[in-house]
Amino acid sequence: MGISQRRARLGRRHLLAATGATAVDVAEAMVALHATDPATVYLSIVARQRVADGLGIERALYEDRTVVRMLGMRRTVFVVPADLVAVVQEACSRDVAARLRRGLVQHIAEVDKTGEWLSEVEDAVAAALRARGSATAAQLAEDEPRLRTPLVYAPDKAYGTTAFITTRVLGLLAADGRIVRGRPRGSWLSGQYMWAMLDDWLPNQASWSPEAARACLARRWLATFGPAPISDLRWWTGWTVGQTKKALAELGPVEVDMDGVPGIALADDLEPVPDPPPWVALLPGLDSTPMGWQSRDWFLGGHGPALFDRSGNVGPTVWSDGRIVGGWAQRRSGEIAVELLEDVGAEVMTAIEAEATRLQEWLGDARVTPRFRTPLERKLSE
Repeated sequence: MGISQRRARLGRRHLLAATGATAVDVAEAMVALHATDPATVYLSIVARQRVADGLGIERALYEDRTVVRMLGMRRTVFVVPADLVAVVQEACSRDVAARLRRGLVQHIAEVDKTGEWLSEVEDAVAAALRARGSATAAQLAEDEPRLRTPLVYAPDKAYGTTAFITTRVLGLLAADGRIVRGRPRGSWLSGQYMWAMLDDWLPNQASWSPEAARACLARRWLATFGPAPISDLRWWTGWTVGQTKKALAELGPVEVDMDGVPGIALADDLEPVPDPPPWVALLPGLDSTPMGWQSRDWFLGGHGPALFDRSGNVGPTVWSDGRIVGGWAQRRSGEIAVELLEDVGAEVMTAIEAEATRLQEWLGDARVTPRFRTPLERKLSE
């Protein structure tokens, strides 16, 4: 399975070659949508729709709750299909919670050397939230004043600061699958959320063992991103070598040759995928397509320095037929500015310009600045 086959699968399975998807369609196809930057969720879905449906995205998130925002793989916030919440929780989030708890207990050692005090605070916050139904962080701190316990960061440095434990405790409760981020406090671009109890927000979740959940998540990832190196699966999930091996042992994937690069694919997914019709897309920063693999040369080429920041976060990208060909940014005027990093020909350029116009019209008065700025995005936004 060479590069051309991987690009064909990317176009079809990531819903980029045939637009018209709903929010649920996109989340199901991509396994999980990056949500660290609130704008990414909307822009990722809109890029895969024939007619942009922002209200439909909001309805799926907050009314129908068919997609849910949660802390998942690699301690990253994602939006996942409702039926995958319990899977991600047991496959990844539970381990994330354990690491977060150890780190917080170490940081508050002056008041809690065993973790008992922290557990008491967590239970008190959960009880307060259940009583309210939904609440902001500030409201929960009113109910449980211990959330205002200060933490000192980098005390010996000029950039040192002090902050309350509120955010870390709420993040820990979310990683433990007890609470969930609800509606934002403001527009769809806001990163401040109301909180709710997960079992109220999404009742009757299925029960999964960690082993079964990891095997399920690995299968879903391979169906979307395969064939791929095993190292990409391990990176995407944040699993240990042992956890990755055990999950794959349950699946029995097949080794494949990706133009000289060893990879794996599902045993029932070896038939060639037809090339899709020509397509272009403007994907936002942190979109799940470029962030789905750690090994990206086969679609990124030499464009990484312009399109990624130093921490490995991708900025807004322009795609054509399964490869990145440029980047884009929104200027203060609202204009969507595009810069191509390779020659794509007049026909593709026309299609890219049309897609930029579509995005600009949908955004209207909204202004989107990626949470992680990249060199080309900064240049184009000026």
